[in-house]
Amino acid sequence: MQNARTPTCSVKGDGSVRRAQSARPFVHVLADSSDKLSGICSALEQQFTVAGERLDAEAKLTQVPFAVVIRAELRHVDNIAAIKKRSARLAKAIKRIFLVEHPSHVCVSQAYALGATLVLSGPLNKIKLLAALAEQAEPTADSAGGSTQPDNAAEAAATAIASMFTAVTMGEPLDVDGTRDAGRKIAERISEHGLSEWLTAVRRHHEGTYQHCLLVTGVAIDFGLSLGVGRADLERLYSAAMFHDIGKARIPLAILDKPGRLDAGERAMIETHPVVGYDFLKDHEKISPEILDAVRHHHEYLDGSGYPDALAGGSINDIVRILTIADIFAALIEHRHYKPTMPRAEAYSILCGMTGKLEKALVTSFRDVALSR
Repeated sequence: MQNARTPTCSVKGDGSVRRAQSARPFVHVLADSSDKLSGICSALEQQFTVAGERLDAEAKLTQVPFAVVIRAELRHVDNIAAIKKRSARLAKAIKRIFLVEHPSHVCVSQAYALGATLVLSGPLNKIKLLAALAEQAEPTADSAGGSTQPDNAAEAAATAIASMFTAVTMGEPLDVDGTRDAGRKIAERISEHGLSEWLTAVRRHHEGTYQHCLLVTGVAIDFGLSLGVGRADLERLYSAAMFHDIGKARIPLAILDKPGRLDAGERAMIETHPVVGYDFLKDHEKISPEILDAVRHHHEYLDGSGYPDALAGGSINDIVRILTIADIFAALIEHRHYKPTMPRAEAYSILCGMTGKLEKALVTSFRDVALSR
């Protein structure tokens, strides 16, 4: 490592990038312009061996990279076609990071549909990109047994969520069966490897709204398993968790992913998402009344202080009560680049302090889920 030479990364006339041989991890870069290509290479060349090419050039990748970084306008069909042409080889990379310049649901969803394991939106941020690449398959404090499992379940679930958001924003058909199947894969993975391993995998590859949906689904599944719910109820629970925030597809990412406190107008917009999601799903023949109820009411509290309908007590059904606890806990332990991740014990203490809002018996039962390793 210490004797590795600094790789060169100059753009050649054919749209490719020349790199020097090095013992450092190999990162392949794809971009839709020479300026973008050079900018990413300059950001990476001190720590990685870098090679790359413009998307309009002939595909030249001859070895499997540790990671692929793609910076391109995903609203252009030619760029999408060029990425798809390379998809078979790109899929072999451990990390596939898309740098999306326009932070919209459509572009983020398109990136995940093209196989992204992580999407970073906005202008090129060298610090965030290097941090994302540095997080290799290293175990964290939340990893189960110090091992990392393949992330096919996380990728399938992220793709399903991307499909849902695209359906809402573009008016396309909703793939209910695909979403339910993705939830089933998460349930199988958690049953085999536990919740902690799932939390680690999701935090490694996703952020923002997508991370939250995946965390909520995993926490809800583990909670359901710990309560001993039957197979049919578990399916309803993970389906409700996958769909619960679908209404956020109508809320700008600038508000959803805003660091710091929301103002009154932004908060009011955020609070529209349960009804928006409910209205989008209510006429779909494959969405059951229990799931619709969970989508609309997962922010209701037993004391009537929640939204959108200020339900109280017995008006809130069991699936909603379970999902609400999973939703709050997942929000507390999310990994955000602008704040440290809250320890699970601290997050559970906050749940315990929500007296009157959450069912006490369920919060007590949730302890083993919250504090499991």
